[in-house]
Amino acid sequence: QVQLVESGGGSVQPGGSLRLSCVASGDINSMHYMGWFRQAPGKEREGIATISTRSGKIYPNDSLKARFTISQDNAKTRLYVQMNNLKPEDTAMYCCAASRSPLYSNYDRLSPPRYLDWGQGTQVTVSS
Repeated sequence: QVQLVESGGGSVQPGGSLRLSCVASGDINSMHYMGWFRQAPGKEREGIATISTRSGKIYPNDSLKARFTISQDNAKTRLYVQMNNLKPEDTAMYCCAASRSPLYSNYDRLSPPRYLDWGQGTQVTVSS
């Protein structure tokens, strides 16, 4: 099992930036993908981007990649998401997740049900 802990959320004005962090522990060698997801009130959980822990390749959500960028540390235990030009519609709970299975399509790589290990999340609120 993989344990994940997010941090860095908070309140920010429209146009602002935030950087979220996720720390992984436990059976980290079992991970194939580590990703960021978000869920706004009344909406389904949405994939932001994910990274293959084996190859380092990043798979972004095309609708968010202009403003959201993920990165990972060399030890592959920390995952970050840099969020720029934030908008009120970005208000959501942001969660880090890990997949312990190989995923073969971009749809699956950004699909929340493919990820079994989840952090508690960190709230991001964008308002003036």
